[in-house]
Amino acid sequence: MNAKPSGARWRCSRLATTAAATGRRVWLQALGAVALGWAAWFGLTGCAHYQENAPKTAESHNGYYYETHKRKNNSDEILFLVAFSGGGTRASAFSYGVLEALRDTSYLVAGKKRRLLDEVDVISSVSGGSVTAAAYGLYGDRVFDVFEPAFLKRNVERALLERVVNPLHWPALGSSTYGRSDLAATYYDEILFKHARFRDLESNNTPYLVINSTDIDTGTRLSFTQNFFDVLASDLDPYPISRAVAASSAVPGVLTPITLNNYAGRYPVAPPAWVTQLYGPETGLAGQQARALRQFSNSTAYPYLHLVDGGVSDNLGLRIYLELLSYLAVKPQLLQHGPLGNVRKVVFVCANARVRSEAGWDRKAKVPRSIPTAIAADSVTMERYSGDTLEGLRAGIEKLRTYPAFKGRVAFYSINLSFDQLREPSEADFLLGLPTTFFLKPRVIDELKAAAHTLLYQNADFKKLMGDLGAKINSPATGPVGAASSRHEL
Repeated sequence: MNAKPSGARWRCSRLATTAAATGRRVWLQALGAVALGWAAWFGLTGCAHYQENAPKTAESHNGYYYETHKRKNNSDEILFLVAFSGGGTRASAFSYGVLEALRDTSYLVAGKKRRLLDEVDVISSVSGGSVTAAAYGLYGDRVFDVFEPAFLKRNVERALLERVVNPLHWPALGSSTYGRSDLAATYYDEILFKHARFRDLESNNTPYLVINSTDIDTGTRLSFTQNFFDVLASDLDPYPISRAVAASSAVPGVLTPITLNNYAGRYPVAPPAWVTQLYGPETGLAGQQARALRQFSNSTAYPYLHLVDGGVSDNLGLRIYLELLSYLAVKPQLLQHGPLGNVRKVVFVCANARVRSEAGWDRKAKVPRSIPTAIAADSVTMERYSGDTLEGLRAGIEKLRTYPAFKGRVAFYSINLSFDQLREPSEADFLLGLPTTFFLKPRVIDELKAAAHTLLYQNADFKKLMGDLGAKINSPATGPVGAASSRHEL
């Protein structure tokens, strides 16, 4: 038998045992309190909900419509239409360079200098290009001071990842009505958009924005304009710009969809006539888009829309202009009467930040794996679709040039900019090999901006436009920085 410890030793042992037991109880109580706290937190924030779009409860012609959007110091003889493609920060920087180049080019009107940037009427954008478009639409010329430090030269990708892996955000992300894109929209507000709404764009004297996204269920392109929101009987004015950008850049599988409520038929607001009217086959893409949107007039069948990257339906931001061309082909009088009756020049500028989609698999016998194959299939499909879109734009413009109503009266300029047009092979190879991410090193950003200047100024149709206007470049083109010096900066 073990001998009983002496009194002093026994008391010490008993005190130690009691203290240990008490410590365990305190620790377990604390752990229980933490667990209850987490459970309560999950119960509360696990019900996190996306920010809802507002219903449009009465008929009104006020709001973010192209028809009522006016710019000062802007000629009604020039219809200047710009498209910014998708492509992450690469596309954001490239499109920003296009804005710089247009700012730096001017011509004289009644003896006064006017910049080509002031002539831009519409910017249609997708994904990374939507960040640039929205920033310019909100800030105007201040974007040239704000955008680079706030977004372009910030590691947005790392910041978003840090938020996703931060346990403080897990309860909200565990909700079925809140996702990573909702978290991204909050971040975009913090660093760039400062909780601005679409109503803030109506008096900014900046181009009309068409921020494009895709309804993932039907594949329909949906643009953040009041014309499109009328289909949903929804009011765009109070909607956050950050959420439109988050939807436009919500890459499927990486980011979650942004959800919209569909109020069609719930309020005394008639669906827009341009959607309900019957379109014949001759109206082409315009009729096709109207028919696709018409299905959303039934909010019982489609009570919600889940929006992802606009690149899924149009990675160039050009489809809305193709619809305009197809409609003009049927109704050329639109450029003869009404708001567009004075138009003498129609300018299309497309900043296409596409890169090579080839993975090099055809040079090896090894069978590509499933996930890379699925990603490549999406990329190749998008690239082929973009090629068809560019060909459709070219063919549409050529057709209109032959119309008697336009011949000798309206000039068309098609300015498509892409990295493979660069005359320096090493520069083109470098930019065509850039990744699609939300972070590139500052020197690469500078090179993308420089490439935009170079490509715009060397474009034949842009030169013709400058000649026809008597325009001049106010400052020297930035010019390529040199691919070799930037390779290590990725």
